[in-house]
Amino acid sequence: MEGDCLSCMKFLMFIFNFFIFLGGSFLLSVGVWVLVDPMGFREIVAANPLLFTGVYVILAMGGMLFLLGFLGCCGAIRENKCLLLFFFTLILFIFLAELAAAVLAFLFREHLTREYFSRELRRHYQGHNSTDVFSSTWNAIMTTFHCCGVSGPQDFEESLFRLLNPTQLVPESCCQRSISVDQCVSGGTPFRHNKGCYSAMVEYFQTYIYTAGALAIVVLTIELFAMIFAMCLFRGIQ
Repeated sequence: MEGDCLSCMKFLMFIFNFFIFLGGSFLLSVGVWVLVDPMGFREIVAANPLLFTGVYVILAMGGMLFLLGFLGCCGAIRENKCLLLFFFTLILFIFLAELAAAVLAFLFREHLTREYFSRELRRHYQGHNSTDVFSSTWNAIMTTFHCCGVSGPQDFEESLFRLLNPTQLVPESCCQRSISVDQCVSGGTPFRHNKGCYSAMVEYFQTYIYTAGALAIVVLTIELFAMIFAMCLFRGIQ
């Protein structure tokens, strides 16, 4: 009876991790396919900073799932305690890291308010051509989401940007495409984006919030079952 239970657990462990392995392989393939520049697709992605960053996120996730699935499958088939222990340790570390991230997000939730982002933008944003990370990130956000500032163009009043660029009311990142940049930065309301990025991003991600929540629950459930399978199989191997 104990042998049958161990065989069933071994089979479930293998099937479970085989699908994880396939998922990781698929994500790795997509990431590599984009990076090897098929038919100029890399240039299309590179034009959007968020998409370009997403490619590396996909590669990292694919690599992690690929490794987890491989360790789980090999550990189950070979009944190797070292592989199963390494698999259990790795997935436990990932699980704890996700819990820590959730706790930190809850503790520092006051830093995600509209007022906080507006204050930081006024203090640190330097302009469209600036090379510092903070300004470059905001330029990418405003260009991608077709927005201006956190609450709107008024965020650049009495800001570091205005001190560095006294002839410009808003940065070029706030301007609409195919228009006169000079008219836009000098205060031409019809030529710039007047919606704040905070509202634009909330509206954009609100569409995916339920999907993201469901996906997070599924991922946590999979990780819990994976740890249970690995530990049961580890204890059952002589």
